[in-house]
Amino acid sequence: MTEKPQSPSEKILASRRAFMQKAGLGGVALGASTLAAPAIVKAQAPIKWRLQTYSGAPLGAHVIKPQIEAFNAAANGEMEIELYYADQLVPTAELFRAMQNGTIDAVQSDDATMASPVDISVFGGYFPFATRYSLDVASMFMYYGLDKIWAEAYGEVDNVTWLSTGAWDPLHIFTVNEPIRSLADMRGKRVFGVPTAGRFLARYGLIPVTVPWDDVEVAMRTGELDGVAWCGFTEAYEVGWADVCNYALTNSITGAWFGSYFANTESWNKVPPHLQQLFKSTIDQSHYYRNVWYWGGEAKLRVEGEKMELTQIPTEEWNQVVKDAEGFWDEIAGQSERCAKVVEIFKQYAAVQEAAGYPYR
Repeated sequence: MTEKPQSPSEKILASRRAFMQKAGLGGVALGASTLAAPAIVKAQAPIKWRLQTYSGAPLGAHVIKPQIEAFNAAANGEMEIELYYADQLVPTAELFRAMQNGTIDAVQSDDATMASPVDISVFGGYFPFATRYSLDVASMFMYYGLDKIWAEAYGEVDNVTWLSTGAWDPLHIFTVNEPIRSLADMRGKRVFGVPTAGRFLARYGLIPVTVPWDDVEVAMRTGELDGVAWCGFTEAYEVGWADVCNYALTNSITGAWFGSYFANTESWNKVPPHLQQLFKSTIDQSHYYRNVWYWGGEAKLRVEGEKMELTQIPTEEWNQVVKDAEGFWDEIAGQSERCAKVVEIFKQYAAVQEAAGYPYR
């Protein structure tokens, strides 16, 4: 029997999954060979954790499952983390409280989506035009002090420890039946989206709608949603939304999502130092894989993906959106002294990138 030839997008997805295997992130065996410690017989029972991610299972297979599998293999029986996907144990909006009270031990999410009760939560997820590239996130945490600000903010919250922040994909808008070719075309469109970007885009008439992650595709098929403003091309193809949406807006609201790992402090303090370090190391490993998976996939799927028609808002109109974002930044900066520090870092970083020129800007 003749095999059906792969479509362009299927070839791209297959090649990126192969990369995950080569990078040592696609299976327990590879993760174990990279990180395994010498075998030690332990009399006590292993430490058990439950971790829930913001993402559904298809996306979670890339953004967290390989990391958890690698950690469990390398922990050598001393600790085991059970992974749960979006809404499986608690609704996503209740993730923070569930972690704080010990219902779950750890979380992977952005601050805003899980309703963190800190002033800087507004910057989690997609903050309009704060980044252009995924490496912008890591650079601002490493060189500009965002790490200290995040640690300070969560240090004021009982029983929650912030561990690490990394970058995900850029934010695009994908629609089912009606293309967006101007700002006016946004008006009245109901989209599944992240909080801060939705708040900003609402000024152009876009209507952010919250539904469980697993219900998004059905909601688009039934007409409850007109599209998504949640992710980039990589996720749209990987989770099947590109099979429902016919149009993709190439204007990006921001270049990368801010996503973090958090732990219940009591649970974290019960983990011995060597396993704490192992968990942090596998987080870094996950950040690395995710950066490459998204960066390469975004470009190839935008150019070679065949499932959605690309549209664009004219430059003169889009320049107004960029200008409006400056006022939005100032609005958020006025919410607290710490928010003002974050916005100032965004401005400083952007100025340095512009001054550095190619390949930074």
